[in-house]
Amino acid sequence: MRTSRAHTARRRGRGFTLVELLVALLVMAVLATLAWQGMDGMLRVRDGSAASLDRTLRLNTALVQWEQDLQAVVDVGAVPPLLFTGQKLVLTRRSGGGVALVAWALRGGRWSRWSGPPLSGVLELQQGWLRAQGLLGNEPGHVTVVEGVDGWLLYKYVGGRKANMQSSGDVVLSRPGAPPAAPASAASAPAQPAVVAREALPEAVELQLTIEGRALTRVIGLGPAGSRS
Repeated sequence: MRTSRAHTARRRGRGFTLVELLVALLVMAVLATLAWQGMDGMLRVRDGSAASLDRTLRLNTALVQWEQDLQAVVDVGAVPPLLFTGQKLVLTRRSGGGVALVAWALRGGRWSRWSGPPLSGVLELQQGWLRAQGLLGNEPGHVTVVEGVDGWLLYKYVGGRKANMQSSGDVVLSRPGAPPAAPASAASAPAQPAVVAREALPEAVELQLTIEGRALTRVIGLGPAGSRS
């Protein structure tokens, strides 16, 4: 009995063996690894949720701006009020007492918007409209509104009929430019602008966006018609 107690006392006095320390360190390392993996997973979930929320907010903001642009479209007769090329949509909208040119484009998965200053003269509006056709996406005023866009399609509604935005055939007659002042007499009357055939302004535009494999559709009515989903 005394021998057993003495042996136990000697073990307590000499502490842990090297094997015991190694086993304890191994257990601590495994627990630390598991704890780190759990924390890393939580951080990844948090970052993923924050990124998803940010994308949703940016998309909603972009759709609000898209709706505002379309509902402010004005046809002044000098340039086409809406022109879609497949990659870019250029429109004319009311802005600050004049008419501003706005371009929406999709390049490399990035949906961007560009807006020019308000214009009041027919000539400067026509020149600005021509410049807007050649925008490359790196000019001042360009803002990337949504990233990760796989593609987009636009459709128009004319007379209740749905058609591709790039299709033609809905023609109206108009006089380009601002109307001239009333002449003092028939002899001094300036020549009236020629009547030309132009595409009719649609009642609504349907947007189809594909983002990360998911489709989103939005139909916006032009002018006071409002919008519908």
